[in-house]
Amino acid sequence: MTMRGAWVSVRVGLAVMLGPGASLAPAQTILPDATSQMETKMGTQAGLEAWVRDFRPRALAAGVRAATFDAAMRGVEFDPKVVERDRNQNEFTKTVWDYLDTAVSQDRVALGLKAMAEHRDLLSRIETEYGVEAEVLTAVWGLESAYGTFRGDLPVLGSLATLAYDGRRAGFFEAELIAALRIVEGGHVDRFAGSWAGASGHTQFMPSSWEKFAVDFDGDGKRNLWGDDPADALASTANYLRYWGWQTGMPWGLEVALPQGFDYDQTTERVVKPVASWAALGVRPMAGGDLPDHGPGSILLPGGARGAAFLIFPNFQVIERYNTADAYVIAIGHLADRLKGGAPIAASWPRDLRALTFDERKELQDRLGRAGFDPGGVDGRMGPKTIAAVKAFQTARGMIPDGYPSLEILTLLR
Repeated sequence: MTMRGAWVSVRVGLAVMLGPGASLAPAQTILPDATSQMETKMGTQAGLEAWVRDFRPRALAAGVRAATFDAAMRGVEFDPKVVERDRNQNEFTKTVWDYLDTAVSQDRVALGLKAMAEHRDLLSRIETEYGVEAEVLTAVWGLESAYGTFRGDLPVLGSLATLAYDGRRAGFFEAELIAALRIVEGGHVDRFAGSWAGASGHTQFMPSSWEKFAVDFDGDGKRNLWGDDPADALASTANYLRYWGWQTGMPWGLEVALPQGFDYDQTTERVVKPVASWAALGVRPMAGGDLPDHGPGSILLPGGARGAAFLIFPNFQVIERYNTADAYVIAIGHLADRLKGGAPIAASWPRDLRALTFDERKELQDRLGRAGFDPGGVDGRMGPKTIAAVKAFQTARGMIPDGYPSLEILTLLR
C-alpha cells in the first residue's frame, strides 16, 4: 500500500478537492520557494532535448512511427515544477477527516446527483454492460475531475518526458510516454492535457491504463477519454474496475460500531473474518440492525480508535487499484453511498489531532526501529509494517493498539 491510516497523499490534478460550501476549483499545492534553485539541480531544457534525441530510437523500436514522434515531441518543454511535485508528493498530506470533508462535501454530493441525472441513460447502459453501479462510476468521476470540469491543463507529453528525463522513475515514465505517443498516433485525442504525473481525461487514466482498459463506448471509432462527452471515460473506468474484480451489488464496506473492550489488534486488513465472527464479537452496523453478510471482511480504523470504524469487503480492494490510500477508497465508497441516498458518516473524528509531517513520519519509523519495533524501513510511508510496529509499541505501553501513528506516539518514542 502507498499510505495507510489517517493520511492521504494529495493527488494534485487527480483528486480535485471541494470545500464545504465552496464552488468547484482545482486543488492547490503549496510548494517550497526554491523553484529557481531546483531548476539547476533537476535538469535543463537543453538536457531534456538531448534526452529526447537519445529516447527517439527506443520509442521507434517500440512501434512509434518516426513522423509521429518528431511531430509530437517537437517543442516539448522541461518543467521543473513537475519534477518538484513528483519528489515532494508524499509531503502534502491531510488527515482522513479533512480529506473527507472536501471529497464528500454537500456540494460534491449535490453536483454528483446532478451529473447522474444528466447522464442517467449513459450510466444505466454502462452499468448493464460492465456491472459497475452508476453511483460508483460517478463517485470516481467526481473525485478525479470534479465531474469533468477539471481534467488537467498540463501537456501530458511534456510532463512524462520531464519525469522520464529526471530519472527517478525513468523506466516507468518512459513506458508511459511511449503509450501516450501511441494514443497520439491513433488520433484518439486532440488536446492531450492532464495532471503533472501524466494522468488525463475525465477519470484520470495513465496512458498504459488507456491501452489496457479504454473502450470506444460511443462507437465513433476512438477511445476518447478527454472530450466533453464522458461516455468512453466512464465506460473505460467500469471496464477497469470489472477487470480487477468488482462484485456487482456488493458494498465496499459500511460504518460499524465496536463493542466495549474490543480487541483493537484485530483492526487491520490483514485480519479477515466471516461476518458471523465479527457479529459474535459484538460488531454492529452504525445504522443499527444486524451485520449484512457479504462474505469475509476486515475492520479498518483510518482515524484510530477515536474515529469512525468500517467493516470493509473485497470491493474495497478493487477501488484500491485506482488509488491505494485508505482515505481515497473510503471517499469513493462513501460518496457512492451518499449518491444512493445514504447518510453521512455518523462517528466523530479526533479533530484535535494533526497529521505528522513527512520528516516526523520518518523520525517515527526510525525511533520505532531503534526501540525494537521493525517498521519495515524509513521512508515516511505509513504502510502495513509501520502500522504493525505502532500496534506492537502501543501494546507494550499498555495503550489501545489501533496502529494510529500520532504525535503522541512520536513524543513517547522521543
